[in-house]
Parts: sequence; structure tokens; C-alpha cells
Amino acid sequence: MVEELLGVALGVGAAGAVYVAAAARVVKQYERGVILRLGRLRGTVRDPGFTLIVPAVDRLHKVNMQIVTMPVPAQEGITRDNVTVRVDAVVYFKVVDPTAAIINVEDYRFAVSQMAQTSLRSIIGKSDLDDLLSDREKLNQGLELMIDSPAVGWGVQIDRVEIKDVSLPESMKRSMARQAEADRERRARVINADAELQASKKLAEAAHQMADAPSALQLRLLQTVMAVAAEKNSTLVLPIPVELLRFLERGAQPAPEQAVEPTAEHIAVEESEPPGQPLQK
Repeated sequence: MVEELLGVALGVGAAGAVYVAAAARVVKQYERGVILRLGRLRGTVRDPGFTLIVPAVDRLHKVNMQIVTMPVPAQEGITRDNVTVRVDAVVYFKVVDPTAAIINVEDYRFAVSQMAQTSLRSIIGKSDLDDLLSDREKLNQGLELMIDSPAVGWGVQIDRVEIKDVSLPESMKRSMARQAEADRERRARVINADAELQASKKLAEAAHQMADAPSALQLRLLQTVMAVAAEKNSTLVLPIPVELLRFLERGAQPAPEQAVEPTAEHIAVEESEPPGQPLQK
């Protein structure tokens, strides 16, 4: 009798252990559990930790609550200014309502992926090439709004959308390179012309200053000679200013003879002499 009771107790204990092993579930810290009993939603969402379900009756669905990083495959489209581009992006999202993510949509990851691809193609057709290349922050916000609107009913929240890369045709790359090169050359010419204008103004001011003080030209000439002599050249070419040559020319001319003023006696003699006769003093 005791042996029979002991055998029954062992059998019940073994059955209980099997039941507990079949009913025991562990929900991780970053997960939430949704119970479906005979196909119907049962109770509240199970929190992280140890939990029990009814074997063969309940089915536990674990939903990851972490932020999911999903790459969006590259989409090829034509921009509003008729340029063919290939754009890829990445979507960051997380589940905020585990029940809606299980009940309202078959596969929320696949749904978000398809919505992201469709929205990316739509945003390509609505944007210009310059916007895709320079104003990505605005396009990212537009993509986020387009994906987040239907995702709210799926229990999914779009955290961020980023455009990763914009691929252009080789012909368009060459055209943009030529445009950038021409723009840089134009700016270089404008800067060079501006520098020439400023230099000419300074030279004109220096010329007026030297015209007022001729000695400044001599000082400048001596400075030039010193700068050339510092190079240790064997031949020294010394420029002579025109003002110095004019000064030397004026010094070489003879002094003009002084005219003798006629006196009253000379005037009387000249009047008494007949014409054609030499003047006798």
C-alpha cells in the first residue's frame, strides 16, 4: 500500500514537473509577452521575468522592444528636374504597443520595410537633385512623417530616418565637376581682378606721394639696390630715374651772358654816326 502511494506520488510529481516544464516561459528584459488563448487575446501583456502559460492552449508571442535598425534597399527614381538617381536610406524604429504589433499587422518589420521603400521612391519624385544633395535634413523629416503615419496603427514608432547615399550617373558627375571647376575659375578671376584694382590704387597713391617729395624716389631706389645686392648676384643693374637725368642736363648747360645796359653816351654816339659806318668807341 505504501509502495502504491509512493508510486502515485512520484507519478504526480513527474506529471507536475512535466507540466511546469511545458508551461514555464521566460520573458527577457527587452521583450514583452502577448498571450493568445485558443486564438484570442488573453489578459494583459506579460512583463519581463518568469511566467506560466497553459500548455497546448496558450501561445506566447515575444515582442522585441529595442530600437530596430533597418536598411532600406537602394531605390532608383527620377527627380523633379528629370535626373535619374539611386538613393538608399536607413530607418530606426521601435515597438511601443506589443498587442497592436501582433494583432493589427501580420509582420510589422516587413510592413515598415515596404512602407519605407515606397516613401523613399515618392520623396525622390517630389524633390530636386539639389535638395537630395544639400537639403537632406528636410527630406529626412518628410520621410519620417510619411512612414510614421501608417505605422502608428501597427504599434510602431519611427524614431529616425536617414538618407545614406545618393548615386548619380557618370555623365551627371562629370557635368557637376565641370560646373564646379568653372565656378572656381570665375571666383579666382574675380579675386585676381580685385587684387589688381587694389594694387593699382595703392601704386597711384605712392606715385602722387613721390611726386610731392622727389627725395622719396631716391630712397626707394636705394632700397631696391640694397634688396638686389643682398641676393649676391655678380651683375647689378642700376636703374637711373628720369628726374636725375634732367637734373644732370640742367647742370651741363652754360650760363647765359649778361646783357650790358646802354648809357646816354652810347646812345649819342649811335645817333651821330652815319648809317653804314661802324660804331667807334
